[in-house]
Amino acid sequence: MEQNVFRSQLNRRSLFALGGAAAVTGALAACGGNTGRETATNGGATGGGGKVTLNQWYHQYGEQGTQQAVERYAAAYPNATVKVSWKPGDYDQSTAASLLTDAGPDVFEYGNGPTIDMIKGGQVVDLTDAFGDTKSDFNDSVLKRVTYQDKIWAIPQVIDMQLLVYRTSMLDKAGVKPPETVDDLIAASKKLTTGDVKGLFVGNDGGAGLLGGPMLWSAGFDYLTDDNEFGFDDPRAATALGKLRELWQSKSILLGAPKDWFDASALTSGLTAMQFTGLWTFPDIKKGLGDDFGVMAWPKLDASGKDSVPVGAYGSCVSAKSQHVDEAKAFAKWLWVDQTSFQLDFATAYGFHIPSRTSLIPKAATLKAGQAAEAAKLATEVGHAQSPLLWTPKSNTAFGDMMSRIVKDGADPMTEITKLKPIVDAELKRVQA
Repeated sequence: MEQNVFRSQLNRRSLFALGGAAAVTGALAACGGNTGRETATNGGATGGGGKVTLNQWYHQYGEQGTQQAVERYAAAYPNATVKVSWKPGDYDQSTAASLLTDAGPDVFEYGNGPTIDMIKGGQVVDLTDAFGDTKSDFNDSVLKRVTYQDKIWAIPQVIDMQLLVYRTSMLDKAGVKPPETVDDLIAASKKLTTGDVKGLFVGNDGGAGLLGGPMLWSAGFDYLTDDNEFGFDDPRAATALGKLRELWQSKSILLGAPKDWFDASALTSGLTAMQFTGLWTFPDIKKGLGDDFGVMAWPKLDASGKDSVPVGAYGSCVSAKSQHVDEAKAFAKWLWVDQTSFQLDFATAYGFHIPSRTSLIPKAATLKAGQAAEAAKLATEVGHAQSPLLWTPKSNTAFGDMMSRIVKDGADPMTEITKLKPIVDAELKRVQA
């Protein structure tokens, strides 16, 4: 499921590129000497007044004001001096490499939480105790994604999601109701295709890089089972994936749009009647269409299937190589568990996102009514973690190649699934050894 189109955006929505986050590799030179970490003396860095100094890393967000916000949060912490480093470039690779050295951060964010290789390699610390009685207040799907062997390895910071958005007036004019099943969606897409308008936009690759997961979920499957075994070696799963080929051949999906699915311009400019996109596009949709749009989950395959919306979250992690692990854990807890006003600010004041804690959603002015409120409800009720923790980069790449062959080349889905399974099984054996 290739989603690296987010990389160039340099903001929170890039987390959706991390269906299988990059494994820790060599390339230690990527860290260089400019780590942003204080030079330690006598066993660790200290700030003014005898306080320890903690180094906190963020990737370079695109939303204006975000950097100033996190610096303000850090300055408000009373028990340590927190130095924020804003990291441009390939944040994932440089951060993963830094965890193998003594020059990395104390506290850092990582998309969808740390990788299984970071956890198994002892590079991050267990943060379960930070949650206390708030655990049930965090989005269940996102929290499950950062949990391994009953331990929680990151504190979710803010939720992003993807969903299906449609032009209400176009559906009404064509006599089309919001589709309840995938076949309904295909039929609606055909009926809504007229002249220069296509019925559906799911990316310029026809959904090959975006919708593999939602199609599996629509049929009741996942990449992996709850026991971390290959999750979709089944003819029904093949049927679901084959529906994307059916869409490709229907001539009702938009291909070659000026901007890809992560931008709402195809919908707002009238090139398509329905589009699968991200919550972050809502301000642009509202500006372009007013209230002439509705939202819904990706539909179930059939009556026995499931609706879903992909959700993901950057998670705050603590490096096991920190010389102040206890202090770093205390700061991460203070910011992402205790300081609900900061959490609400971070989610809603710099872009369009959802707080990770469900109790904060009713307090978010941006999510109180209309389409935004419905989207937040979907994220809570049918949100599905973008990928399981043990779904590795190698499995992810092989899956993406498979989806391209199925959707674009017409390869037989069941044959492709059978070829994929040994690759995934070998990766599961490796990470669970």
